[in-house]
Amino acid sequence: MALEITETNFEELVINSDKPVLVDFWAEWCGPCRMVGPIVEELAQEYDGKAVIGKVNVDEHGGISMKYGIRNIPTLLVFKNGEVVDKQVGVAPKNALAAKLDAQM
Repeated sequence: MALEITETNFEELVINSDKPVLVDFWAEWCGPCRMVGPIVEELAQEYDGKAVIGKVNVDEHGGISMKYGIRNIPTLLVFKNGEVVDKQVGVAPKNALAAKLDAQM
């Protein structure tokens, strides 16, 4: 299951992670986000132990969204060593997101 990333655990789970991290910025009311959600959950299971997969609710944790300039959702950011190394804005197929993670392994 994808982790719920909040302003309190963001640094621990994302910035300080020794594994690649995929963060899905989403909101309840966002239709395309509901399309990406199940893909993110599948990736969380498949990459368990190899990568960190999490979700940030932009309505609840706007500070993180502002820090990374999230203007459209869904936006998925890939982090490595605390830095953004890849980005996907909008819906993407599972294999495209997996390829972004695999590139950071």
